Amino acid sequence: MAQEQTMKPETAAKKLGILLAAAPESFRAEPVTRTAFDELRTQPPAWLEELRREGPHPRPVVAQKLGVSISGLVRAGVEEPLTTAEIKALLQEMPEWLVRERATQAEVHAENARVKQERADKAAARAQD
Repeated sequence: MAQEQTMKPETAAKKLGILLAAAPESFRAEPVTRTAFDELRTQPPAWLEELRREGPHPRPVVAQKLGVSISGLVRAGVEEPLTTAEIKALLQEMPEWLVRERATQAEVHAENARVKQERADKAAARAQD
């Protein structure tokens, strides 16, 4: 019988959207099997649910919750993980950097949508020829 595939705790944390440093030592100490990972995703334990709900959150999750890019966080000097409460406070305060970065992100999404539509139109035109 083949040995079950495993992943590093760092990889599992990234896929689960959690900050590895905030996970319990039992999670950080050993490789995670595919079976254990699937169980964490389908039936998350209390510690995982709390981490996802309250944080601290890794940078990609912070960026997504704030509606900005990871680069936008770096430009604003936000380099530490944030908790859900800290993210909510920033969204209520709406500092100038956050307003600017959210506008930049909206422009990027609009441009990506425009390019995608343009490509789809060209493909449709080629298909008709």
